[in-house]
Amino acid sequence: MRSSLTRRALAAALLLTSTLAPAVAVAAQPGGEGRPSERAVHARLLGEKIVPHKLDFQGTTVGGFSGVDRNRCTGEYVFISDDRSYLQPARFYTARLDVDAAGVHSVDFTGTHPFLQPDGSVYPSPSVGDGKAVDPEEIRVDPRSCDYWWAQEGDRSKAAGAGPVIQPSVQFAGPTGAYRGQLRLPSNYEITMDERGPRRNQAIEAITFGSRGRVVTSAVEGPLLQDGPVPDLEHGALVRVTQQTRGGRVLGQYAYPLEKIFAPSDPTSPWAPDTGVPSILAFPDDPERYLVLERTWVAGSGYKIRLFDATTRGATDVRATDSLAGQPVRAMRKTLVADFHTLGLSTVDNTEGMTWGPVLPSGERSLILVSDDNFDSEAVTQIVALAVR
Repeated sequence: MRSSLTRRALAAALLLTSTLAPAVAVAAQPGGEGRPSERAVHARLLGEKIVPHKLDFQGTTVGGFSGVDRNRCTGEYVFISDDRSYLQPARFYTARLDVDAAGVHSVDFTGTHPFLQPDGSVYPSPSVGDGKAVDPEEIRVDPRSCDYWWAQEGDRSKAAGAGPVIQPSVQFAGPTGAYRGQLRLPSNYEITMDERGPRRNQAIEAITFGSRGRVVTSAVEGPLLQDGPVPDLEHGALVRVTQQTRGGRVLGQYAYPLEKIFAPSDPTSPWAPDTGVPSILAFPDDPERYLVLERTWVAGSGYKIRLFDATTRGATDVRATDSLAGQPVRAMRKTLVADFHTLGLSTVDNTEGMTWGPVLPSGERSLILVSDDNFDSEAVTQIVALAVR
């Protein structure tokens, strides 16, 4: 999701500058309905790197990174840009990251390709108005084939008759962006004209593979229209998390408890608070357990980024529940792993993507996260590395 805001200018980064912060351990703390397992998860900062604003690479504008994953076949990382073909065609980038226990040392882009439609053409800008535009938000590398699975939010018109409805989707692409198919999504992920389904700009931003590639899990960023209002200062909300087979059969759907808004909004701002789940990541050894990223922006207070350890174990399967509003469902349990304001980062920005990195000599697993700068000079493309135990 892109925030429509202009914030206080950040210090400009002229070169790729690595920041190695002191190791800060953040113990898991209670959140949601309690800890999902007996093993507390800890996270500490390894380092960060800022990519220069609007870096030119192979004739494209680097930025808008809303998802990242690691390709086991090449050792490279893949980043998806959420440029909706306004600057250049909707696309992804590959890069080599030099990350170890001492920090993030370099980010070297190695390639970029546009996503292609079934007919081999690139995706048009929404301004064309033909209903074929996409809103790229998440990318995952298929553990079996190393093809790319990517999610896009589609588009719900601001008002009736204002433009075509574009349905959210999860598509498959080859290593150079060629179209290879599409995942069949749950019926309640569909945008309908009777005000049901995902809210505008709050559809699928999060997908992950689990069970060695046998299970695909997705999360809707915010509550479906029929599931109740968005979070406010007093109440959180429930968003749907769905487990499916690779062929699209729904295995289960669960309610994830989204936090309430953390601070009052500046009353002079025209922008409402913006919160949701931009990324979800399966644990390698537990098919019911996930890292869930929650990202919130509030006018006058900026961003709050929190990482949670969550589980579907014991949660109510809500796939047949038409509306979660007022229903006695048992939500997924979750535990706070890290609040980014406690990690010692140079700035806390619009973090939207995450993936597992290499195992460290300490036995900890590295976690790579990336922020979406929205191509705004007052935001940053920030690559962060954490150590997770």
